Amino acid sequence: MSGILDSVNLRTQMVGQNRLELLLFALESEQQYGINVFKVREVLQCPQLTEVPRQTSAIKGMAHIRGETIPVLDLSEAIGRSSIPATDRQRCFLVVAEYNKRTLAFLVRKVDRILNTQWDQIMAPPTEIGVENYLTAVFEHDGKLIEILDVEQILADLYPMSTEVSADVATDRVKEQAKQHHVLIVDDSSVARNQMQRSLESLGLKVTSANNGRIAWDLLNSLTSRGIDVTEYFLMMISDIEMPEMDGYTLTSMVREDERMSDLFVVLHTSLSGGFNVSMVKKVGADGFLAKFNPNELASVVVNRIDDISAH
Repeated sequence: MSGILDSVNLRTQMVGQNRLELLLFALESEQQYGINVFKVREVLQCPQLTEVPRQTSAIKGMAHIRGETIPVLDLSEAIGRSSIPATDRQRCFLVVAEYNKRTLAFLVRKVDRILNTQWDQIMAPPTEIGVENYLTAVFEHDGKLIEILDVEQILADLYPMSTEVSADVATDRVKEQAKQHHVLIVDDSSVARNQMQRSLESLGLKVTSANNGRIAWDLLNSLTSRGIDVTEYFLMMISDIEMPEMDGYTLTSMVREDERMSDLFVVLHTSLSGGFNVSMVKKVGADGFLAKFNPNELASVVVNRIDDISAH
């Protein structure tokens, strides 16, 4: 266990092409779940928690970690399973993670190990299970199915976010100009896609969405094969970075290497924290980077792109 805890900080400094490292953990059963190591700040034994008055959600209290007060979410209860009794917490672990500029600690029963794989080995959940679940991907390893949770959906249910763009960004002029444009959004999280789509459509934009990089690539390749100039067809592509089958870095690299679409304007966005994002965005040739999700920041990127095109 100490090897896992000691290695998290080192591993979070690494990033690769279409590469994924999963921190495996368990909740109330032997079922294994995974979280992207790049989201993880540290893993530690659960300390004594400070209770939250009138606590009515899966937030079980606050932990004081390295001078910072961090809310603790019982991940088992958050996904509809049995909560971890207070008497068991000190035998459990906190996975301290950063999502969308918010730091939280996930209370889990057991932390197993770090598994190194590739995004193209990670599959989207079967469509037959429907959309009312917290799965964003699945992965088969050693004959067992590892489930990757849609943390964005879990947090959105706990902390609903507005998708409304402020009036000083969504002006009448912007809305009139936006009607002429079409944006491609790529994200494996249904809540993230819906948030972006609502915000962009409120500007008057036409929006096409894809569930992962592979689907987006197939769409772009299909359009170009039919003689459609995707750099004219789409105002821009806004893509998540971490997705099953093909991540955003790989998708962007493939777009840049294909002369039919190499000039497509690409913005990458992610809930991942860390300075490596900026350097990787430049390395793969993306035109911009967004930490998700903020409707005004998202809209401003689109507005600036429209203004640049209008100026030319």
